[in-house]
Amino acid sequence: MSLLPRAIVIGSDHAGFALKEELRAFLAARFADIPVEDVGCYSPERVDYPTYGQLVASKVSKDATELVPSTLGIVVCGSGIGISIAANKVEGVRCALAHDHYSGKMSRMHNNANVLALGGRITGVDVAKEIVEAFVTTPFEGGRHADRVALIHGIEKKESTC
Repeated sequence: MSLLPRAIVIGSDHAGFALKEELRAFLAARFADIPVEDVGCYSPERVDYPTYGQLVASKVSKDATELVPSTLGIVVCGSGIGISIAANKVEGVRCALAHDHYSGKMSRMHNNANVLALGGRITGVDVAKEIVEAFVTTPFEGGRHADRVALIHGIEKKESTC
């Protein structure tokens, strides 16, 4: 069984557009067997980040309860903050804002994040590629971490006993 996703969905607002384009090309070259769906935006003209956070998250949420998600998402805005908040409003989405390789790796390994957020105005292209590589290739560790992810899911379903 492959631990790599079967698909990746990527989206950004205008502030993340340039980095999204770099990452789209990187994904196509590095993970040629994984289809990448670009849901926009398609130019640096001003748009609103919640739209693209929701578009990506909605596509990822279809299998959000799986331990090995078949689809991962990547969202980019200026800081990564706003678009990550928007993506996390979609049920089943665990969107992590990462700034370095370690946070990209741990978001998958311990939190089973299914969407990665990046800041186009604060994350350099090479660092972003390292983060994406770690995010896409790192498997979820499960075990005690699965219990914690289940607690997060319980909060979402308003069933938590935290």
